[in-house]
Amino acid sequence: MTISASIKALSISAMIASSAALPAMAQSRNDVIIAVGEQGPNSLDTQTPTSNDYTRMVALQVYDRLVKHGVKTLEDGTQVYDKTVVLPELATSWEVSEDGKELTFHLREDATFHDGSPVEAKDVEWSFARAVAAGGFPLIQMGAGSMTEADQFEAVDTHTFKIHVPDGNKLALPDLTTPIPIVLNSDLALEHATEDDPWATEWLANNTAGGGAYTVARWTPGNEIVFQRFDDWKNGDLPAMKTVVYRQIASAGTRRALLESGDADVSVGLPPKDFAELGAGDKVKVIGVPKQSAIVNLEINVTMPPFDNPLVREAMAYAIPYDAIMENAFYGRATPMYGADSTEYDAAWPVPSPYSTDLDKAKALLAEAGYADGFESTIYLDLSRATVREPIALMIQQNLKEIGVDVSIEKVPGSNWFSKMLEKSMPMAVTSFHAWLDWPEYHFYWTYYGANNSVFNVASHVDEALDAQIQKARFETDPDAYEAEIKSIIGTVMTELPKIPIAQDYMDVAMQNDIEGYVYWFHTFLDFRTISRAD
Repeated sequence: MTISASIKALSISAMIASSAALPAMAQSRNDVIIAVGEQGPNSLDTQTPTSNDYTRMVALQVYDRLVKHGVKTLEDGTQVYDKTVVLPELATSWEVSEDGKELTFHLREDATFHDGSPVEAKDVEWSFARAVAAGGFPLIQMGAGSMTEADQFEAVDTHTFKIHVPDGNKLALPDLTTPIPIVLNSDLALEHATEDDPWATEWLANNTAGGGAYTVARWTPGNEIVFQRFDDWKNGDLPAMKTVVYRQIASAGTRRALLESGDADVSVGLPPKDFAELGAGDKVKVIGVPKQSAIVNLEINVTMPPFDNPLVREAMAYAIPYDAIMENAFYGRATPMYGADSTEYDAAWPVPSPYSTDLDKAKALLAEAGYADGFESTIYLDLSRATVREPIALMIQQNLKEIGVDVSIEKVPGSNWFSKMLEKSMPMAVTSFHAWLDWPEYHFYWTYYGANNSVFNVASHVDEALDAQIQKARFETDPDAYEAEIKSIIGTVMTELPKIPIAQDYMDVAMQNDIEGYVYWFHTFLDFRTISRAD
């Protein structure tokens, strides 16, 4: 099918007609937002370890959290979340004990779930217990705020909920703003639980039990998800848009063409080249924000020979064609994270590495490691992010060949990428991570903390001394000691090189000029609750 034919097939009228069975779709075009992207959810349940990132987008629209972050406006007019401000969502107020070990929340008394039943503290207690019982990603995310056991959660009365945090973790409250500690309708979910599935995981993968600003009117995996506004939502300002259609379209060219023709309102996940070109014109607007705490890496499994040799990993760091990647993969829509003049790092994250392209040095390091004749290996990449990651892999492949390292490239379907990361079986991979909570130690907790061995530790990197440093920084109260600990951690990871930093990528969104209310959020997903169309 040609791009023009694809546009015709995916035009606004076709998109709306495809959901004609929904009464709300007979409404005015002004009440509908159509968004397109390369990826989509593989489940409706954000608390399942195998769910992909786009289940978080579903959770944001469909489920409430106790609290949320505020929003601030940058000098250029871009709206971004404000990590320093925590506001009510389902909770109207809360108290944190002086030692940080008890958080007490008072719930909104008029809030209801989508089926009309009241939201109560028992629902919050069950939902949080479910999150920690899930294991994997949901448990580690809850654990970032030291919430790991069901008995830490207490429904004090109908509208009072308490969390017990034994170590007084400073991240407990901000952790509640993430799309994991959502509030489910426990009674509805339990109707579909079984002895073998006490948390109704199978049912919730394909159904929702929320009370958020939108319901899921229809979901066709791999194709589209349609959100319908929940007009009885009480936990924030009612969204302007009655219906949101998010279409998953594999072709970047088609997504761009739909946007330029006006047949789509918002597009995410375009190649950086497209965002650079669209941003240079005035037909649509492009908003780009560097992703907080974000790093795109060449990640290396330190347990697999020859990469268990640190000299080989260092050789890889000098073999990467960094400048070419910035120009031909990111097209300037990223910040370089290499070529630092000094190893005196700031106590922040991300910071540039001291490595730059030097093939002679790479060859010398391989010879010193006993691999003067090179070796064979494989670089893996997420096919759903191939627009950037495939050219990165190809350029690395070309440079490695010049130092005698012959690598093949394996593309993993996006629906299988998380499972592949969990296997810890990839010798090299183009990976990325951006932290939801903007603290360096939180990033390290997810990506380098061997005791977790989280899905984002693709390198299978375990260093007990580093783990102890990360744990100490998480709970450090002395500012000077904290700064020293962060700098020491950065020095360690830049030397051990389980991940070789390449760039801090942007969160880019292209939209029609009459679309307003877009906010950059730490999770990077579109929050349709604030988006509207100008009058």
